[in-house]
Amino acid sequence: MANSHQAPILFLPHGGGPLPLLGDPGHRELTEFLRAIPEQLGTPEAIVVFSAHWETDTVSVTSAPNPALIYDYYGFPDESYTLSYPAPGAPELAQALIQQLREAGIDAAEEPQRGFDHGVFVPLKLMYPAANIPCIQLSLSNSLDPAQHLAIGQALAPLRSRNILFIGSGLSFHNMQLFRSGDNRYEGDINHFHDWLLDTCTNPELDAEARSQRLQHWDQAPGARLCHPREEHLLPLHLCAGVASSQAAEVVFDGPVLGHRAVGLLWR
Repeated sequence: MANSHQAPILFLPHGGGPLPLLGDPGHRELTEFLRAIPEQLGTPEAIVVFSAHWETDTVSVTSAPNPALIYDYYGFPDESYTLSYPAPGAPELAQALIQQLREAGIDAAEEPQRGFDHGVFVPLKLMYPAANIPCIQLSLSNSLDPAQHLAIGQALAPLRSRNILFIGSGLSFHNMQLFRSGDNRYEGDINHFHDWLLDTCTNPELDAEARSQRLQHWDQAPGARLCHPREEHLLPLHLCAGVASSQAAEVVFDGPVLGHRAVGLLWR
């Protein structure tokens, strides 16, 4: 039965591989945030995650009733490959997402074999450790077109009335070379991009069209390509903004992840 409560939308930084689950000091603030944020979200009937770690030609939705986990990282302790998150899938909801997308003229398909990648199970294991909320994952389009991802989100907006929590799981800074080098010479540029991003998403004086135009042309922002040499970790935010449409977000996290700034945003 549909629920009249409209669930919020959350963009979160998922950190580096399984490190948020391993007590890594570089993820302490993020881990605390992920454990606390459900207090602001209520109890959703289901969760839909847009993860930076799945790209497809055709937008795809997981439809397995009991998805396995995909340990899509390497070089971590053995315990990283025995983590579990036995949340059920939601095959009927997957079909509803596909229908919404197709009605909006967006080609979509189900993916009955794929499990949850670490962009899904790492944050959810901290947020909802009981693993009792049905969960599905929706892929990015490998076009990496920001306008397309805004449109995909807009097509899914009617499902918010069913109390479905949409989560965009990515990172507002994802430059692997700088992560590995420890080079902090570019912190000013990184901050310029984050300040632009937060203004774009949270400034109530921006109307829907202005916000959309900014996000479509995000790569023209100061420091944009320094923060995102490739944009797959930013596009989950575009999907969230699309679902939210004209609403302004609020900042719920702004802190270090692996030594660099990362933000989390919530649309109510």
